[in-house]
Amino acid sequence: RPQPVESGGGSVQAGGSLTLSCEVSGYTGAIVYMAWFRGAPGKERVGVAAIRTGNGNTVYADTVKGRFTISQDWAKNTVSLQMNNLKSEDTATYYCAANGLGFRSTVPMRPMQYNYWGQGTQVTVSS
Repeated sequence: RPQPVESGGGSVQAGGSLTLSCEVSGYTGAIVYMAWFRGAPGKERVGVAAIRTGNGNTVYADTVKGRFTISQDWAKNTVSLQMNNLKSEDTATYYCAANGLGFRSTVPMRPMQYNYWGQGTQVTVSS
């Protein structure tokens, strides 16, 4: 089964940048979408950005539009999240997720629409 593994988290001052990476191991042939979510322990995860692996269509949460960019190198089973102009409210654990549930009319960005999850990587933005 697919297993996403995140890397690249850390601490940065407000206004700075970080790039998160997610490499998916295992069988990836059924994956249609990849996404980044964020959240605090015990709280519901919120979608940040998502991408359709086949054609590169993307969707972003309003809170990160213009600051975050999701991209993929699916030949290497890798998805990245470039985060610029970081704010203190971006502080969270960031999770990479894969959707192997089939095609949808729009790029999904709800936790229940993803069935494979990484362990998360912490991003801390200090003001």
